[in-house]
Amino acid sequence: MIRKALALATAVSALALFTSCADEKTPAEAAIKAAEAAVAGVKDEAAKYAPEQFKAVTSALAGATEAFKAGNYKDALAAANAVPAKVKEAVAAVAAKKDELTKAFTAMQASLPKMAEAIKSRLDILSQSKKLPAGLDAAKLTDAKSGFEAMTKGWDEAQAAFKGGNLTDAVSKANGLKEKGAEIMKAIGLQ
Repeated sequence: MIRKALALATAVSALALFTSCADEKTPAEAAIKAAEAAVAGVKDEAAKYAPEQFKAVTSALAGATEAFKAGNYKDALAAANAVPAKVKEAVAAVAAKKDELTKAFTAMQASLPKMAEAIKSRLDILSQSKKLPAGLDAAKLTDAKSGFEAMTKGWDEAQAAFKGGNLTDAVSKANGLKEKGAEIMKAIGLQ
């Protein structure tokens, strides 16, 4: 009789443990699926504009998945429930970075065309001049003209990248053009 009671108690304990695990498994699994969907929704932009925050998001999701696979459903649920907050942080970081890049490019839109206009004007004057200023020869003038043409083409590419939503590339190109413009200005004697 004691053996039957002990066997019954063991069976009830095992059933309770299984039921408890099953009760924790379903919410953990659902939370992980929801977290995966949230991560998938921000993956591209977060990886591009907020890589540190995105790494924290993917790390939290990986921790939840590992805990789930190990059968630690309670830990998996807790880790999966932390993912949405990290996703929100990543989304905020993406918005801040995009705003920063947009402002930087907008500033370039105001300054680079003026720089290009000044360079073009000076190149036109120098091209019509019978005698070039000291320190500037025909080869340097030709290089400056070629550089200006590349700068103009590069500006078109930067604007296309900006319009296409590739803010990082647009700002990077614009910064390179600003440096190139400064080199040309120096070469042709513009301050």
